[in-house]
Amino acid sequence: MPNERRRIVSPDALDLTSRGRRDYFVELEHPTIWGHYLIPLSVFVGDNAEDGRGLLATGSTHGNEYEGPIALKHLLGGEIDVANVTGRIIIVPVLNVAAFRAGRRDTPDDGVNLNRAFPGNAAGSLSYRIADFVTQKLFPHADIVIDLHSGGLVARFVPCTSFHYVKDPRQQRQMQEVARGFGVPYVMIYQDKTPGLLCSTAERMGKITVGGEFGWGEAVNRAGVSMCRQGVLAAAVAHGHLRGPAPQNLHTPPEQQRLMDNSERECYVAARRDAYFEPTVDLGAQVTKGQRVAWLHDFSDPSSAAEEIVAPHDGVVSALAWGAKVMQGQSVVVVSRLKEWF
Repeated sequence: MPNERRRIVSPDALDLTSRGRRDYFVELEHPTIWGHYLIPLSVFVGDNAEDGRGLLATGSTHGNEYEGPIALKHLLGGEIDVANVTGRIIIVPVLNVAAFRAGRRDTPDDGVNLNRAFPGNAAGSLSYRIADFVTQKLFPHADIVIDLHSGGLVARFVPCTSFHYVKDPRQQRQMQEVARGFGVPYVMIYQDKTPGLLCSTAERMGKITVGGEFGWGEAVNRAGVSMCRQGVLAAAVAHGHLRGPAPQNLHTPPEQQRLMDNSERECYVAARRDAYFEPTVDLGAQVTKGQRVAWLHDFSDPSSAAEEIVAPHDGVVSALAWGAKVMQGQSVVVVSRLKEWF
C-alpha cells in the first residue's frame, strides 16, 4: 500500500522547517499530459534545527542507478526515528522520477542528463526544472549535501566517495571527513570542468558536498547499499542532525582508506576508435606508468593485432568501461594518482 501520509504538494507548499516528520510527493508539471511527475521527499525536523542547516541526501539523479534509492528507502522505512532527529534531515530517494521509471540514465522527456542541468531553470525543460527545484527550494535548508550514484551502464568504479577541490580549507576537510564516514576503500577527487553538476553547484554555495559511486551495471551491489546507509547516518550524527552513536563502520577501516585524485585530463584514457574493450587489470589495481591495462579489439579484421592501452602514470585503476563495446572517444580506463589526506 502506498504511504497515505505522503501529501502531494507544489514546491512552494513544502514545509521544511516545522518540527516533526512529513512525507511528500512534490509535483512538477508533466511536459505533455495534464498531470505531474511526483518526486518523493521526506523531511525530519528536530528541536535544535537551525535556519540554513540540514542534511540533504538524494538518490537517482540518474535513473538507472539503484544503490542510493534503495539505501535511502531503508532509512525512510524505519532506520531514522524522528524522535532521534535533533536537526534537519531531507531525503529524496528518487530525484529524477522520469528517468527512474524508464530505467534510463538521462531524462526521457528531454534527453538531458540531470547531472549536467544545475543550477537549473524554472522555465526550462523537465531536467532543468528538477535542478532548479533542488537549487532554489532544498539547498537553502541544507549545509550538507550527499548525492548517491553508481556507474549504471557507463563504467565500473572502485567503491568510492567523491568531491572536488575547493578554495576553503575548512570546507575541504569537512567534505573529506563526511566522505570517509561511508567506509569506502577510496575517496576520489575528480575533475570540476564539466558544467551543470549537482555537487559542483552545492560546493560553490559553500556546502559540505559529497558524491559517490557504489555499484554498476544496473544491478544492486549489497556492499554499496550498506555503505550508503552508513555514510548518510554517520554524517547526520557527526553534524548534529541525528542523536548518536554513529553507526558501526562495516567496511574499510580508516587506516586502510586511500585518497585518490583524477582531476586532471591525463588520468582518463580514451578509446581511439570504436572497438571491443578487454581489461587486463582489475579495479583497484596499483599500476605503473607504461604498464598494459587493457586491449582494444577491432573485429572488422579479426586477424588484426589488438591495440594496447597503457597506464599514463603511476596510480590506481579507479574506473573501467562497463560494456565490451566502446565508442571512439569514450574513457575506458581511469588511472588516479594516490594523494595524502588533507
